[in-house]
Amino acid sequence: MQSDYITAYSDLYRRHWWWRVREEILLKEVRQILGHRTGARILDIGCGAGLFFDALEVFGHAEGVESDRIAVEQSGRWRNRIHLGDLDTFKSSGGFDLILMLDVLEHVERPEAMLRRAASLLVADGQMLITVPAFDALWTSHDQLNGHVKRYAAGEVKRLLRAANLDVTGARYLFQSLTLPKLAVRAKEALIRSDAAVPRVPPPFLNSALQTWFRCEHAIAGWLPFGSSVMAVARRAA
Repeated sequence: MQSDYITAYSDLYRRHWWWRVREEILLKEVRQILGHRTGARILDIGCGAGLFFDALEVFGHAEGVESDRIAVEQSGRWRNRIHLGDLDTFKSSGGFDLILMLDVLEHVERPEAMLRRAASLLVADGQMLITVPAFDALWTSHDQLNGHVKRYAAGEVKRLLRAANLDVTGARYLFQSLTLPKLAVRAKEALIRSDAAVPRVPPPFLNSALQTWFRCEHAIAGWLPFGSSVMAVARRAA
């Protein structure tokens, strides 16, 4: 991810409709996984500045792993909870009840190895929640801006998780309505080369309207077998 995007990320996360809706979806999934537990150990791999930690705090102790120094420098009160480095150098005194890998795998060349390492950090009945951008057919200059290696179909995500000795308990697509716009952008970029710009928060009315639309879409049509992202949950195999 480019440095100017990393610098803008905190504001985007806190105000942009896409990140707001994604956090709501993720928190709902975390509640289903952890129930009413308040003492869970949670590891957020690729946590950036720890922006999700405020919401995760109600479930227990959250810590993270992040390889980007610029992102970690923006983490404020969460700095001592974040290991600066890659997952292979991370050491923990115990296993985790939940491991998050939110839009991480698309950045790495060897996702199988990363998943196996992450799975080894789970407790016996621990679970993993991951998200990735969906479908190589939706690849645009925005993926290049983010430093992506590939996008994934749900079936590919399931195969990766199973290869890491994880039992997949669910996988679904998110942001169904973004599929056609992203296809249109890809078609346009095939004709007219353009560089992606760092996203901006839309005007308040539009930002609020889009947040409402995609929140309702997830509740009503979240079962549809397409979208611009994939979310999957897996449990450590016995």
